[in-house]
Amino acid sequence: MALKEGLRAWKRIFWRLILLAVGFSGLLLYGLPAVRYLETFIPMGTCPLSRMSLLRDNFSGLLRLWARPEVLTCTPWGAPIIWDGTFDPDTAQQEAIQQNLTIGLTVFAVGRYLEKYLARFLETAERHFMVGQRVVYYVFTERPAAVPRLPLGPGRQLRVERVSRERRWQDVSMERMRTLHAALGGRLGREADFVFCMDVDQYFSGAFGPEALADSVAQLHAWHYHWPLPMLPYERDARSAAALASGEGDFYYHGALFGGTVEAVRGLTAHCARAQEQDRVRGLEARWHDESHLNKYFWLHKPAKVLSPEFCWSLEIGRRAEIRHPRLLWAPKEYDLVRD
Repeated sequence: MALKEGLRAWKRIFWRLILLAVGFSGLLLYGLPAVRYLETFIPMGTCPLSRMSLLRDNFSGLLRLWARPEVLTCTPWGAPIIWDGTFDPDTAQQEAIQQNLTIGLTVFAVGRYLEKYLARFLETAERHFMVGQRVVYYVFTERPAAVPRLPLGPGRQLRVERVSRERRWQDVSMERMRTLHAALGGRLGREADFVFCMDVDQYFSGAFGPEALADSVAQLHAWHYHWPLPMLPYERDARSAAALASGEGDFYYHGALFGGTVEAVRGLTAHCARAQEQDRVRGLEARWHDESHLNKYFWLHKPAKVLSPEFCWSLEIGRRAEIRHPRLLWAPKEYDLVRD
């Protein structure tokens, strides 16, 4: 009897080691485009037919969710997931003009991120971001004099806000929420009706218009939108205010792009700033910093609109048939240069 139990224990250890080796090998090989392509066979799910004919957008009217049967076009709580072909850009443009909106776009350019990325970000935003609308860019930096002064189109302005230089790049990322919350309570909040918050190390490559506007807007992370729930990289340390328990979570959202009305984004930034302070007092730091807290917030407060990975895509992932017209692209990451 003891011999049989010993054999069973060794078999369990053997298979665990095999599974561990397979998992580790998969992580090492995930950098290869051919291996990453295999995740496209993981089904995303489909939007129920009953919902497809009912979902409307604040700006582009009835959404054509049935136009993209190969991807998920709605959430379980009834919010649309916006893909190319599901909306009418002309209708959205005219509706936004009629509402006489001002749209804020915030970006942090601290340290070497300013020289490396900011000019291209702003230049491409002028060509593609909310063209035809009133836009105010808010650049947060510790070196206002170094911000490039680009020619702007009619009805578009650039504001520069001074921030302190943090010791670590992680602190720059996490302090963003507190800084944005304060700004939304000041001039930014008075000037803008809607606001988008974006990372500077990316650039626009296609029309990013009013179809993206809603009370609260989240972005499907380009690297994780095919992954099943148990594989998503949420914060799992139960001591952290960002933690999600097993079985919790809807999608994994990207911290490089979020937005909504001033009131909604102020609520989001307040939550994340408080949660980060709670972790700091406990001597904790969430796995993916402010992005982890953002994902916890959107689990508790579901976004009114979700943007597909087309709105913020990484060319490193490789070609994907469902990514028709990327709107925002990740710039090459040169962390050794910009984070020292």
